Amino acid sequence: MSIYEIVDLHKRVERYEAAVNELRAAHQDVRELLHDNVLFDRFQQLGAELGFTAVRQQGQAQAQRDLAALTNQVPEMSDSWSS
Repeated sequence: MSIYEIVDLHKRVERYEAAVNELRAAHQDVRELLHDNVLFDRFQQLGAELGFTAVRQQGQAQAQRDLAALTNQVPEMSDSWSS
């Protein structure tokens, strides 16, 4: 085996290892996303059986912003009604 073949082999191994690491990271990302969705769906189902409802965090954040906007409008409405 010549020195050029050894260098080429090392480069191929490095590329392979990098590809495997990228694949593992992508797999972990997908796994976490699916895991979160499956858990939320299951908790939502259990909660519904007990009479509760669940809201995803994104929806919760929007609801909190809407509530904050409404809360800011309440003093303005009270002032306009009192005059």
